[in-house]
Amino acid sequence: MNVPVVKVISTCMSIGIMVSINQRLDAETINIVAEEFGFKTEYVSAEVVEAINEEEDREEDLEPRAPIVTVMGHVDHGKTSLLDNIRQTNVIAGEAGGITQHIGAYNVKLKSGRRITFLDTPGHEAFTAMRARGAKVTDIAIIIVAADDNVMPQTVEAINHASAAGVPIVFAINKIDKPGANPEKIKETLAGMNYLVESWGGKYQSQDISAKQGLGVDELLEKVLLEAELLDLKANPDRRAKGSVIESSLDKGRGYLSTVLVENGTLKKGDIVLAGTYFGRVKAMFNERNQNVESAAPSAPALILGLNGAPQAGDVFHVLETEQEAREIATKREQLQREQGLRTQKILTLDDIGRRIAIGNFQQLNVIVKGDVDGSVEALSDSLIRLSTEEIQVNVIHKAVGQISESDITLAAASDAIIIGFQVRPSQAARRAADKDGVEIRLYSIIYDAIEEVKSAMEGMLSPEIKEVQTGYVEVREVFKITKVGTVAGCMVKEGKLKRANKIRLIRDGIVIYSGELGSLKRFKDDVKEVASGYECGLNIHNYNDIKIGDIIEPFEEIEVKKTL
Repeated sequence: MNVPVVKVISTCMSIGIMVSINQRLDAETINIVAEEFGFKTEYVSAEVVEAINEEEDREEDLEPRAPIVTVMGHVDHGKTSLLDNIRQTNVIAGEAGGITQHIGAYNVKLKSGRRITFLDTPGHEAFTAMRARGAKVTDIAIIIVAADDNVMPQTVEAINHASAAGVPIVFAINKIDKPGANPEKIKETLAGMNYLVESWGGKYQSQDISAKQGLGVDELLEKVLLEAELLDLKANPDRRAKGSVIESSLDKGRGYLSTVLVENGTLKKGDIVLAGTYFGRVKAMFNERNQNVESAAPSAPALILGLNGAPQAGDVFHVLETEQEAREIATKREQLQREQGLRTQKILTLDDIGRRIAIGNFQQLNVIVKGDVDGSVEALSDSLIRLSTEEIQVNVIHKAVGQISESDITLAAASDAIIIGFQVRPSQAARRAADKDGVEIRLYSIIYDAIEEVKSAMEGMLSPEIKEVQTGYVEVREVFKITKVGTVAGCMVKEGKLKRANKIRLIRDGIVIYSGELGSLKRFKDDVKEVASGYECGLNIHNYNDIKIGDIIEPFEEIEVKKTL
């Protein structure tokens, strides 16, 4: 607007907003300030401001590329076994609890010489976020269902993700070699969900397979390739690469490692890569077997070294010309992200305070989540936040990739948080600091365990309910007035027991007249701890003398019942 900064600031002050020189204003304020100086405002999205110039590909430069196939389905239905069979290796043996916890990308060369890139997404529901990202980068989805089981909620979710992304679906019905297998029942269930397979006259391809025995796997791949031909997938290998980040982690010896999937162009060693808020020069590239490679063609996964941080799973990466350009965009994105973070931080409102007072014992559980790879960290924090209830709120105050460091301990000590480490360990210094500050570090290698334990910790934080249990029924037969002691009642225990420690209620004509404690309890001349049903006893009530013949005394106990979520 060519107006001195001081004037802008004074204009803001005149409308009651205190600002500093390097603060972003929100849209409403910008409109008011601009109008003051006689300007009209027009907005472009943040993406446009930092748009990376995409060069259009000419038709003659495009070459066919391998299809990218995601294998999805319920946990334990055989996704990894199918991939093991195709790649002839054994991954499951190395996964914690036999559950895939990371997204893996594998490029496979078939007997016919054609290539397919597979993405193995975890089946456990905590990985919805990762799976949603998995369905975005893919061309074709294989949905695997076990023939001896049913179409599970996660399977339905996977199908919905794939449909929403407009990705062709091929159904693989696994474990047909098992005794209780019934593939037709699965097809029937799918038909009920409006997914008719070809053998039932529908448009969805399906194949009965046994991943363990290798039955029907080749036919399944044929069907996948057929779908790929219909899609006519092409890419231009002679341009700067772009693609998606599938996973990122911090390796102690090598630094930040990112698994990327090239979608267009060729990624070479020495390229300047920008992914999310991080950038860097590719120092080294490895394929999925950890062999050094010089370049990655379209549809090929690669492990790259050299970024200055761990980008989020699902971030898009671009190759830029100069490091300066990459640094500028990364800094701009980081600034935007930080501001968004500050804006979205929840500040306590009066309603919140009112609600907490109404509930009476509102608790907060602050958590810091550290993990080995970004996808797991995201999935775990989402699942933990979802555990929040009316009475207990779970706040993930910090989540990051890498080992648990001293700064995490400091943050935890300052905010009374517990640290949850997923497949990571604290450094020596961090462990010492944790002992000193009394910070609790919980380490897990299976995501279910972490969620379960946090849930039980929250159940422990819930204040227990006090429940009253009536333990007996006592009738007053005679009343004696004794000086210095007061009124003593001669009673008969009709039901249950009367214990000296019980609290009691005095009931007359069905109405509770007094609640209190026993002063003494005797049989003949002896003090006793309890009197059983059918026996007589003498008792007096602490600080209360109005007892009449025919009153009923009800002893009761208060027991604490643990609340559950």
